[in-house]
Amino acid sequence: MGEQSPQSVQIKPTLVPPSASFRLRSKSLNSVRLRRVFDLFDKNGDEYITVAEMADALARLGLITDPSELALTISGFIRPGAIGLDFNDFQVLHRTLGDALFGTDPINPSENNSDESDMREAFNVFDEDGDGFISAKELKTVLEKLGLAEGESMDRVQIMICSVDQDHDGRVDFGEFKTMMKSIDVESS
Repeated sequence: MGEQSPQSVQIKPTLVPPSASFRLRSKSLNSVRLRRVFDLFDKNGDEYITVAEMADALARLGLITDPSELALTISGFIRPGAIGLDFNDFQVLHRTLGDALFGTDPINPSENNSDESDMREAFNVFDEDGDGFISAKELKTVLEKLGLAEGESMDRVQIMICSVDQDHDGRVDFGEFKTMMKSIDVESS
């Protein structure tokens, strides 16, 4: 692929401002999330994301891209001789895009406020109707959009909800979501 330095990536301006949840402040949570995204994009499980796999994943998310432009954008991040992005390359791409969209990461972010804000934004992705709760239907919809097998069965989704639903009301509120996310953060540290 072409020789393009990661620093020369140009981001086209968009009409919609990028989501601040693109770069979470919790390193371990961000790493877990990025690994899950990487695994979703790596359809054949060979530990590389090819341009075709990236284009397919973006299309499933409703982001149609020109494959030749996409190839130019990511080629500078693919190591010579590799067939695509490995996980380390993917992390560098993500960090570079985050820096291009939001500026470089501050040296000492106020983690409590940004973590809360990041969690609220992540919660809002699932809470599609904005009622302050994640229902089984909403969770199923998001999982299906991401192409995850868990979204194929309402029974599996119900089990996921029940595992987090501390007050047993059949849905996940923000407090329950935060507890779940913090447990993921601790387990991955």
